[in-house]
Amino acid sequence: MLPKRFPEREEIAAVRAEAEKAEPGESLDDEHRVAGRVMARREMGKLTFLDLVDRSGRIQLIARDKVDLDLGDIVGVTGQPGRSKRGEPSLEVTELELLAKIRRPLPDTFHGVTDLETRYRQRYLDLLMSEESRALAATRTRIVQETRAYLDGEGFLEVETPILQPRYGGGFAEPFVTHSNELDADLYLRIADELYLKRLIVGGLEKVYELAKDFRNESISYKHSPEFTQVEWYEAYADYRDTMERTEALVFRAAEVVGATKVTFRGLDIDLSPPWQRVKFIEALESKGIWSRDEAELRSKLQRAGVDTDRDRSWAQLADHAYSHFVEPELIQPTIVHDWPIELSPFARTTDDDETIVERFECVVGGMEFANAFSELNDAEEQAQRFAMQEAEREAGAEESEPGDPDFVEALSYGMPPTGGCGIGIDRLAMVLTGSDAIRDVILFPALRPRSARPGDAV
Repeated sequence: MLPKRFPEREEIAAVRAEAEKAEPGESLDDEHRVAGRVMARREMGKLTFLDLVDRSGRIQLIARDKVDLDLGDIVGVTGQPGRSKRGEPSLEVTELELLAKIRRPLPDTFHGVTDLETRYRQRYLDLLMSEESRALAATRTRIVQETRAYLDGEGFLEVETPILQPRYGGGFAEPFVTHSNELDADLYLRIADELYLKRLIVGGLEKVYELAKDFRNESISYKHSPEFTQVEWYEAYADYRDTMERTEALVFRAAEVVGATKVTFRGLDIDLSPPWQRVKFIEALESKGIWSRDEAELRSKLQRAGVDTDRDRSWAQLADHAYSHFVEPELIQPTIVHDWPIELSPFARTTDDDETIVERFECVVGGMEFANAFSELNDAEEQAQRFAMQEAEREAGAEESEPGDPDFVEALSYGMPPTGGCGIGIDRLAMVLTGSDAIRDVILFPALRPRSARPGDAV
């Protein structure tokens, strides 16, 4: 119905701008057509004043005839722009048609959706009632657009890789598993895009990226979601130092969306301007007095510091626990933590001067990691050895360790050029740039526990 009756429908913001040209009490001659949702109603004598809202903004309607509408109804309107006697930009209605009838009453139009669970479970109501929520959704979209624009402008090729994979890899995580009836095989929702993107580097594409949904069957928290979005890129003939600079540049570009590199995140004032501070993994732990290459000694140091190590079955798990407990939470300003132990990084190239350390870095801001990057390991034989090392970790109880991928090792055997790669969590980046306290705020339809969850459980 709308395309027939309103073939030249305009957004409300454009009509409001036209109305602002009039003097108070004046209507302009041109007719304009808009459509939107009625969000307020006021009666004054024979006049009815309505607030009409679309995605671009709000305008007051002035109807001289009786109007039988409810708040929330969607209408199409033809009228003349102008100003009311009080100076409010308005559209004086000459024709009005009901396009969709509301069947349930709106939440309080002043306070909006105040119940947190309703906001997440019925996101459409949150968006409908909150201009701030609509703006947040739009900001996230622009962050993605700027991320894509930056990489496109740097000569990267956007690609798509499998979501359903016969083997999962590229990260430490438990996967979701499903079954293909046709193939009679179990498949996994990808936990990362890494291993397929690096196959493309082997194939000669040289600069590739993917903006993708990934899935990890793990905890839900203010910074964790089982379904999340990340961008991963891989660049031939680059190393982790080049990737550090590219990561800073990409985030700086994305920050243009909010118009500032100085933001407030979880009550912390943060400056994202490059260059970011840099610290080595081992030096960070040494500064806390929590470092040792000996498993028993490291465990003892953690226990004396009050850390429960009962679930840590290997030196690598202890080292990772030490980092996540003592270092990461205290890194407020954007920080690049680089040069990691080889046991924690199965896909990274070793440094030239120490074979126990690899060219890996993580980016942390506000105590939250949001990027992970390597100089990629490109030797097939060494990669096979690393997979074997990870298998030993799995046997020691680290179920999330890398399971190995013989096909990827075979791909590397055809030769992959030196490569730098990075993955940035788009949801976490959006949290920081928009000052959102929880990842659920920047995901339109976040994963939630069933409604039957026990009272008091987090949604």
